[in-house]
Amino acid sequence: MTSENNSLLLNLQEVDKTTGEVVKLDINSTSTVQPVALMRLGLFVPTLKSTGKSKANRKNVTDATEELVQLAIAKSEGYTDVKITGSRLDMDTDFKVWLGIIRSMSEYGVKSDTLELSFVEFVKMCGFDSRRSNKKMRDRISNSLFKLASVTLKFQSETKGWTTHLVQSAYYDINEDIVEIKAEPKLFELYHMDRRVLLRLKAIDALQRKESAQALYTYIESLPQNPAPISMKRMRDRLNLTSNVYTQNHTVRKAMEQLRDIGYL
Repeated sequence: MTSENNSLLLNLQEVDKTTGEVVKLDINSTSTVQPVALMRLGLFVPTLKSTGKSKANRKNVTDATEELVQLAIAKSEGYTDVKITGSRLDMDTDFKVWLGIIRSMSEYGVKSDTLELSFVEFVKMCGFDSRRSNKKMRDRISNSLFKLASVTLKFQSETKGWTTHLVQSAYYDINEDIVEIKAEPKLFELYHMDRRVLLRLKAIDALQRKESAQALYTYIESLPQNPAPISMKRMRDRLNLTSNVYTQNHTVRKAMEQLRDIGYL
């Protein structure tokens, strides 16, 4: 593993979709950068509006071959099939905690494959109000860390395979005010992808509790400059809903209207 990967330096540039201007991607309180692949794949989706426990806790399997087969680990080993399996990850908490992990890696660096920082600071990195770090908030973050650590990535070819986790482990101690996230060293390229997208956290904040709009926002931001028209089916697939097509179309239209309301579209 190179020292560049180990420090996760993020000196990045991107082209503004509106002006064509090349801009530097700085990670701060109002913006962050995310690997394009994870957003296009629909790893983070709206919470299912269902009380059925079996549906809420079901495992999702995502074909990630197109996006992740270009990773160095896949190329070097000749893997031709990549799948991601894990609990359904929501936009309201899981996505923010994942943002917190990526932002923390950039801000604090990773030593011996491990990210370490105070729990209070990690709460801030996730975009939550650290003054409201009560039991309910701690439980949300704890459950989300468990879900993220349980997500598996399976790389395979006709003759061999390799299975790992999105993050290897997650540990926290409220009394000691510490969070430790152990990264998968062979996936540093994923954490540190050359091609990244600028996410405006203020836009996410403006869409509180509007998870479908948040999911479509991250999806649209992950697309290349001047993309082809996006079909309704592609947006339905991105949200990964389980209702009938009519209801899904209504959800998509409502989400797009919410994006217009905040001035994004």
